[in-house]
Amino acid sequence: MADGFDVVVIGAGPGGYVAAIRAAQLGMTVACVDKRAAPGGTCLNIGCIPSKALLQSSERFAAVQHELAAHGVKVAGVTLDLKTMLARKDKVVADNTRGVEFLFRKNKVEYVKGAARLAARDRVAVALNSGGQRELSAKKAVILATGSDSANLPGIAIDEKRIVSSTGALALDAVPRQLIVVGGGYIGLEMGSVWRRLGSEVTVVEFLDRITPGMDDELSTALQRSLERQGFKFRLGTKVVEAKAGKNGVALALAPAKGGGSREDLAADVVLIAVGRVPHTADLGLKEAGVALDDKGRIKVDGRFATSVPGIYAIGDAIAGPMLAHKASEEGVVLVETLAGRQSTLDYDAVPAVIYTWPEVASVGKTEEQLKHAGTAYKTGKFPFSANARARANGFTEGFVKILADAKTDRVLGVHIVGPDAGTMIAEAALAMEFAASAEDIARTMHAHPTLEEAVKEAALAVDGHPIHI
Repeated sequence: MADGFDVVVIGAGPGGYVAAIRAAQLGMTVACVDKRAAPGGTCLNIGCIPSKALLQSSERFAAVQHELAAHGVKVAGVTLDLKTMLARKDKVVADNTRGVEFLFRKNKVEYVKGAARLAARDRVAVALNSGGQRELSAKKAVILATGSDSANLPGIAIDEKRIVSSTGALALDAVPRQLIVVGGGYIGLEMGSVWRRLGSEVTVVEFLDRITPGMDDELSTALQRSLERQGFKFRLGTKVVEAKAGKNGVALALAPAKGGGSREDLAADVVLIAVGRVPHTADLGLKEAGVALDDKGRIKVDGRFATSVPGIYAIGDAIAGPMLAHKASEEGVVLVETLAGRQSTLDYDAVPAVIYTWPEVASVGKTEEQLKHAGTAYKTGKFPFSANARARANGFTEGFVKILADAKTDRVLGVHIVGPDAGTMIAEAALAMEFAASAEDIARTMHAHPTLEEAVKEAALAVDGHPIHI
């Protein structure tokens, strides 16, 4: 006999655990099933959180070597203790995952550890990690929040030692002398930044003719130039046709992405495959249950996250849209609030995206390229951090803020930032877009001085052609 709940959530990542907690807050009985040993999904266990921990640690290491002397702080004999750095990363992960388990207990969400599979539209069969089986029934909804997995290149075997995914790149036991990153997206650039700061020679091989596809082109160009100054090398418009791991490293063969040209051989100690992510939809019984997928293997849903089977819903990386933890979380909240009879919506034009390199890159809304393609008349306002007093005081003046606004209504259509703490500053822009603010609204909002956020105000003033400090 099945154990009965109002909602059964499959997946305890940022989409699933947030949906489960919010449903419980709204008075529903909830079970959340995940096969990992700890909750939090890819993000908390092998993604967002551990990578940011290593980015922070490696930034500190680089700052001691290259930046503190300018502040009058002289340090001699700096050495790297990689074992301690990795142990700190692991502790950060453990603290976060234990925090989610505490929130489950606090909100009376039953956390079930095991592999879930749809047994019917309202029932979930679980092969428990501890052994045995359990069946859960869902009166209101089964929510699929199964996340995504690292994508791979055909014919290349990832061993997580010499040829690694992002998971292996988080746990290398030594700093590779030469690291080749295949893929110029946010995962590859972030992990490349970690190991570059720690001493690796990093080469990024990207199939397209630019890095960070999907970001505003001006941001991509500025970020690449900054990373090149830090020692990155880029091979754009290039594909990997072969990669073989040996005892002492990896032998790669490269070729022009558009075809033609000669094959080029390259060697590295470690190769990171970071060519994107694919939705995790296997081994869930979706076909047997009648849940439809699209041509990219994502679960098809309507505007309310309902699948082709009544009572089964899906959110996060398993469906279409940007594969971002915060997007999944907000979808989970909107879904369960709708199930509870509340009016809840999500504005996909106001989903921020951040690349946590240095400088950081952050974006929300439309890019210039998208506006041009759509034939939208727009105005542009830009302001460089080199003219921002706080950036000068901090000693980090690279980058700029760019605001795109409708030429007629002045409504903010997109905000793009490359520079110090861009990931934090983008929240102001996302809020402005959520409330349909104009560039003038931002310009007339008083910003504390001296702050980096004043660059956002100045960029908004520049939309109308009158920034004060440049």
